[in-house]
Amino acid sequence: MTLHQARRTVPGFIGCLATAGLVAVAMLGGTEARSQGQAAATAEEKKDDPALERAREQVRMLDDLYKTAVISISKTYVTNQDDVPAIMIAKQVFTAMRKNKWHSARLVDGTGDPINDENSPTSDFEKEAFKAIRSGKPYFERVEGTGGDRRLFAATVVPAVIENCVKCHTAQKMGDVLGFIRYEIPVK
Repeated sequence: MTLHQARRTVPGFIGCLATAGLVAVAMLGGTEARSQGQAAATAEEKKDDPALERAREQVRMLDDLYKTAVISISKTYVTNQDDVPAIMIAKQVFTAMRKNKWHSARLVDGTGDPINDENSPTSDFEKEAFKAIRSGKPYFERVEGTGGDRRLFAATVVPAVIENCVKCHTAQKMGDVLGFIRYEIPVK
């Protein structure tokens, strides 16, 4: 099944992570955990709030882009622990997106023991997302504001998916949650 097919057939949030030349699709928020009532409410919300659904779609697209880029850069250019980690390049891209007022994205530690203290959760949303991610939820969101000032805050899990991940995160193993990407997207 291709990522495009999976996105159309599996409700919820899907992130693409390229590993060992294959694409590993991580379902983030699938239907198994939802009751029929929650699924119906979500479907109704999509009809009632197309702007919010567009913001969610933008998070899915950005998440696929950023995670695929980080994995591709890691596999291609990061060959030893002294190389610049790919996530540092992603953080530069996050800064450029924020400066150009497109959106805000930030890498946040999900282990409780960050390599860099600046990656610790700081905002109330990030602290709530940290708890949700640590409890096993691969996706967490909240909408804040009203009218034209609404913002979608979303957090998507970042697991260790290739060996280069655990070169820097030496206390972690493949599959462990390393952190999450926190997105802030205008709801227009």
